[in-house]
Amino acid sequence: MRSDSACSDSTCFPPQPLSPPPVDSSPLPMNLQVVYCNHQTADLSVRERLAFSSPEKLARAYEQLRGRFPASESVILSTCNRVEVYMAQEDGDGAPTQHQLAQFFSEFHQIPLDEFLGDLLEDTGPQAVRHLFDVACSLDSMVLGETQIVSQVKEAYDGAMRNQANGPLTNTLFQRALTVSGRVRTETKLSEGKISIASVAVGAFAKGIFDRFDDKTVLILGAGEMATETLRYLQGEGVRQVLVCNRSLERAERLAAEFAGIARPWSELDDCLALADVIVSTTGADRPVVDVPRFRAVRRRTGSKPVFILDLGAPRDFDPQVEKIDSDIYLFDIDNLEKTCETNRKSRAGEIERARQIVDEETARFLQDVYHKATGPIIKRLREHWHEISRQELDQLFKKLGPLEPGARDAIERSVERIVNKLLHPPLETLRHEAKEGTPHGLLDAIRRLFRLND
Repeated sequence: MRSDSACSDSTCFPPQPLSPPPVDSSPLPMNLQVVYCNHQTADLSVRERLAFSSPEKLARAYEQLRGRFPASESVILSTCNRVEVYMAQEDGDGAPTQHQLAQFFSEFHQIPLDEFLGDLLEDTGPQAVRHLFDVACSLDSMVLGETQIVSQVKEAYDGAMRNQANGPLTNTLFQRALTVSGRVRTETKLSEGKISIASVAVGAFAKGIFDRFDDKTVLILGAGEMATETLRYLQGEGVRQVLVCNRSLERAERLAAEFAGIARPWSELDDCLALADVIVSTTGADRPVVDVPRFRAVRRRTGSKPVFILDLGAPRDFDPQVEKIDSDIYLFDIDNLEKTCETNRKSRAGEIERARQIVDEETARFLQDVYHKATGPIIKRLREHWHEISRQELDQLFKKLGPLEPGARDAIERSVERIVNKLLHPPLETLRHEAKEGTPHGLLDAIRRLFRLND
């Protein structure tokens, strides 16, 4: 399950760079799956409830995953717009089902299955690889081309390493995802222009209302990551006066301290609303926290001064009818942002196509590399086995034949080698063909048993 550029709260931990381990040269596990939900499949309230919102929660999650699925590697990517769990195994025997992973989410977060099961998707094998590459390249982000997601992918990988949950396949997979992201950034123009939810919201909406922001008071409702990122962008536009109002005063104080703002208790929400020129709201409440009567009372105190409201809640924090109280209220929500982002996406269709070509190329290359690591040793042993048998038979033949005409020995050896290679060709071609869709565990096992390669 996943995130986009507007993320920077506790679900996106401060970077703690780790040196990636060298890619293991031994055969890689071939069973790979990802179970996820994102801004396209689940609303924000679901994503927030399923998120692993602190390092402590992540550590507990990895511990529980190890207990439930001891044969699996795992990497968790948890941000405001997505939560994703990647699992990999040496064979399919220890692979969890989608329902088992959903049960893990349910029990870990204490949420009934029926409240989110329909929001979970699963990709396996090549589709799981392509999915991660799309995520790292921000091809399925709300804001196309945003750059924060690649840092979040790296932090997810680092978090798995810190918790000793990763392994050979996830090491290779996530390292390659970062490489693919770099290719897309350098070989396409996806990252040009407005590439964050904050930049789209402020650039497309707020700047149409206010010419300047250095004399405006910004109110943050809640302390979510999208609101935080928007506040960071607004400060870049000159905002100096910041209020943070949250049900948890402690969280409000932490966020206010980051931006030299003032934290206010939730009981003072109405006073804060009256003071604000710009309101950014993402509380995660299950119903609007500001309805028409409440905001109408606020407007009686303020008069009809212009106010810009960016409602990033899902469900909405502001009743949509609030905008109709008077003509100086400008209310925008996630739906407005998605429409603007979709327009932005359509305008860069050519760059998207080029990026997808890169992702397809890199997916095929990754799978080829990984499957070769899995099938290469058995192919090598089979060749060595058959050529050793032919060498033994030739040695016996040459002893019986005695001296031969010049060149005859070489001709016989080349002829036998050609026969062996022709006999090997069908099984090896079948093995390579089957490996294109994943490791052919059954076929590999059959070859080992038929030719006693384990003896």
